[in-house]
Amino acid sequence: MADRPSLEVEEREEQGSRAVRRLRRAGYVPGVIYGGGDGSCQSFKVPTLVLRKVLVDGSALIDVKVGGGKARPVIVKDQQHHPVRDELMHIDLLEVRLDETIQSSVGVELVGAEEAPGVKEGGVLEGVTWELNIEALPTDIPDNITVDVSGMDIAATMHLSEIQPPAGVTFLDDPEETIIATIVVPSPEIEEEEVEEETELVGEDGEPIEAPEGEEGEAEGEASAEDSSGGDES
Repeated sequence: MADRPSLEVEEREEQGSRAVRRLRRAGYVPGVIYGGGDGSCQSFKVPTLVLRKVLVDGSALIDVKVGGGKARPVIVKDQQHHPVRDELMHIDLLEVRLDETIQSSVGVELVGAEEAPGVKEGGVLEGVTWELNIEALPTDIPDNITVDVSGMDIAATMHLSEIQPPAGVTFLDDPEETIIATIVVPSPEIEEEEVEEETELVGEDGEPIEAPEGEEGEAEGEASAEDSSGGDES
């Protein structure tokens, strides 16, 4: 595919954790290319901004040139990110043959949610599976699997068996067990009711509980004091 992105990288002689940390501080991402005819691997380094631009493009197949050499078709095998800053720390690329099928994973993109009858009726669209395993020639691997959900009704569930794979692509996941998306019926909102605090103690049998004698005496004493006070004023 002539329009696939190209990535130029440099051979990497630096090895070890300390050398790799220096590379990252200098603005590089270390990586390894696996595969090839002899099954060997090759270490490389690439400027972070250059690599990020190619990855954002989202192409499944990339042409890599090491040190200005011949272009080698590769796919991204693995990416390692910093657990806190989410920075790309290391990347693994796999060299492939364009005439042999390979297994890979691609993301799922849901489209048409606004037109879905279930959403218009108040349902909530929920994506369940966001990545699918496929088999295809490297040139046939799509950037993503686009799924049209515009026909889904409320409380509907879409399985992989309802999706037509792109030309040259075979789905490897179980078509009946793999759920792509659902439209969930929203739960009714429960209004909070104000509950008045009971001033009377109630027992387990529902009958009022008489106040302890001490409390009654205090209450009677307070009442007597109020009566005496009222008598003095008169």
